[in-house]
Amino acid sequence: MPKMKTHRGAAKRFKKTGSGKIKMSHSHMNHIAASKTSKQKRHLRHGGIMAPGDAKRIKQLIAYM
Repeated sequence: MPKMKTHRGAAKRFKKTGSGKIKMSHSHMNHIAASKTSKQKRHLRHGGIMAPGDAKRIKQLIAYM
């Protein structure tokens, strides 16, 4: 069986924490920011931890990271 390859698109968007959780950044921050409130933009700046159900798939894509 050949080696799995790291999905490069996922590798640029997600990181693993020391405990094995998946760290991500929020979407909706790159453009059309004038229509968003300051509070909304402030909360989007900070990263988040991915939900366990979604993290299972991402862990396969970034297996070697």
